[in-house]
Amino acid sequence: MAQLERLTRRSEFLKVASSRRKSVAPGLILQALSQTSGPQTGGALRVGFTASRKVGNAVARNRARRRLRAAAAAVLPDHAAIDHDYVLIARLETLERPFADLLGDLAAGLKRLGVYRA
Repeated sequence: MAQLERLTRRSEFLKVASSRRKSVAPGLILQALSQTSGPQTGGALRVGFTASRKVGNAVARNRARRRLRAAAAAVLPDHAAIDHDYVLIARLETLERPFADLLGDLAAGLKRLGVYRA
């Protein structure tokens, strides 16, 4: 079970976005980037969360990010490939989507990007 670390700098988010590897699902958008080009983190997963103003006001955006953090904590340590950076982007549906479906969206996104491990 891998430990989750956070992406905090804008440059880290932009680097993941520049990889152009993404999976779009009703509940979220998942972006992934292999860390092989940069310094190795020693088996850690780095993940970042973002929600634009399209999601809603500050309360709605914070709630959407909390739901994404909970989904990532449930799925990524067991099923995401190690030494990758992930960015989860909230969508308007993130707020109303049942949590089980949100977990399914995240797992399906990992499979679609080829970074799912059983």
